[in-house]
Amino acid sequence: MKLDPNTKLLLKDFAYEKIKEGILHERYKPGSFISEKDLIEELEMSKTPIKSAIVRLESEGFVKVSSKRGIIINDLSIDRINDIYNLRIALESFNCEQIYNKITGHELESIEKNLNDMEQIVEELNVTEFARVDHEFHRMISKIAGNEEIQRILINYGDHLFRITLKHLNRDPIRMRRFYEDHILIFDKLKNHDIKSAKMMRKHLENSKLILFQ
Repeated sequence: MKLDPNTKLLLKDFAYEKIKEGILHERYKPGSFISEKDLIEELEMSKTPIKSAIVRLESEGFVKVSSKRGIIINDLSIDRINDIYNLRIALESFNCEQIYNKITGHELESIEKNLNDMEQIVEELNVTEFARVDHEFHRMISKIAGNEEIQRILINYGDHLFRITLKHLNRDPIRMRRFYEDHILIFDKLKNHDIKSAKMMRKHLENSKLILFQ
């Protein structure tokens, strides 16, 4: 993929996004190996931005660089998935506790629009789009809660969560329906300013975690 020569300062970011996209969508399979040479040819770039992108991806846990074996695509271990979900359960339940009694009509309208989009995507069984709007739903609630530290943590885990969701739903796209229905239940509790929205969020994430390990 060719780029305008005037975008040289952005090449490392472009390389990072394209390689990460390949990992998230498993074009580069977990446990597989890729070389700098292959990436240079595929992205039509020089070595420098590719190397910079790989350093960043390694720091974020997506790859591991081996001097003997090349670039290894990391899989997410069961322990790490479990830890991430337990963190989500604690933080996102807390978010609902913070907003259930003060969420505004405008904020509810924004969430409802997300759910309307989600309903259509479920009908189409579009896993990639569902993963996107699913994470948007959770980010919206976090943004409404307004705790910047929690938002930062969830953003930092965002790509790993997206990857988990894709892997999860590609195995069984019909599960999108269940997740969508969970979101409707959470929304209804928030709309009624019911503290049980936190309980619904906890149950939703706990069930999602359990399904992953089945």
